[in-house]
Amino acid sequence: MKRILILTILVLGVAGCAAVTERFGLGRKAGGTAQEGPIDPFVPADPAEVPTLDLATAAPPPPPAARSAEALDTTTPEQRAAAAVPAAAGGRVLGTTVAALGDPTQPGLWLKTPLVAAEAKGRVTNPATGKSSAVTLIPLGGAATAGSQMSLSALRLIGASLTELTEVEVALEG
Repeated sequence: MKRILILTILVLGVAGCAAVTERFGLGRKAGGTAQEGPIDPFVPADPAEVPTLDLATAAPPPPPAARSAEALDTTTPEQRAAAAVPAAAGGRVLGTTVAALGDPTQPGLWLKTPLVAAEAKGRVTNPATGKSSAVTLIPLGGAATAGSQMSLSALRLIGASLTELTEVEVALEG
């Protein structure tokens, strides 16, 4: 770590080094007034920008030692049962998308897809198995024909492979 810091000082100079050390939280003394943890450009600074997942599809994060699909899937049996109940009439079909496994450490039942512009309650159906799941639909940049990312919990619930691409039907609920 010291070699990287020294190399950074040589390349960036003292002013650039200060930015790097603050970015990675280096040189911070205990009880300092600096922000806790490193600054992450991908995490919104304003808590209002963080989407709030529907409680029916949210779950606690998996334990740090989780390595199996069972350990990473923190949805409760009750949540899985409720999510698998077929949707009531009145939903609007958005289309189909090819889904891959999203971040397996991000808990809950969700689908990140370019088929929505705002977070919404939805349902995904695996035509190969006929199984469906209630999910939180989360916007994902890209063309509507681009692929999507699905939570480990939702993929397991609809009987899809965790290692292959799966075509799913996406609908808004309600």
